[in-house]
Amino acid sequence: MSRVVSLVLAALATVLVAGWLALVEVFWLPLRVAGVLVPLSVLVAVVGNYLLVVGALWLTGSRVVAVLPALVWLVVAVSATTRRPEGDLVAVGSGGLGAVTLAFLGLGVVAAAFAVGRVLAAPRRPVGPRA
Repeated sequence: MSRVVSLVLAALATVLVAGWLALVEVFWLPLRVAGVLVPLSVLVAVVGNYLLVVGALWLTGSRVVAVLPALVWLVVAVSATTRRPEGDLVAVGSGGLGAVTLAFLGLGVVAAAFAVGRVLAAPRRPVGPRA
């Protein structure tokens, strides 16, 4: 398989996983156990964003592919904060849930930005067959 095809497949897989994970995280925002709000989505956003970006670089060696998970996460997370035409709002901003949503967005972006910065600062790997 050529390098271009493998990069396109890796980019597609990365985008799909990042989109799925972001969607799951958004729907976990109101998660409660025995009536207590559990901010699991915040933890998964921080760890997931970091690992997806760094893992994509490790798997592909492409900085462009490595940045894609952060961009996809940002699009899904921000989209959840806007009202749908039907009036639905997934990520709300009031009370304890508002604090969890704010932490989710803030810490998720920080983790993604940290990972992207690390990826962009990493030395380039040589392209071609390994000796």
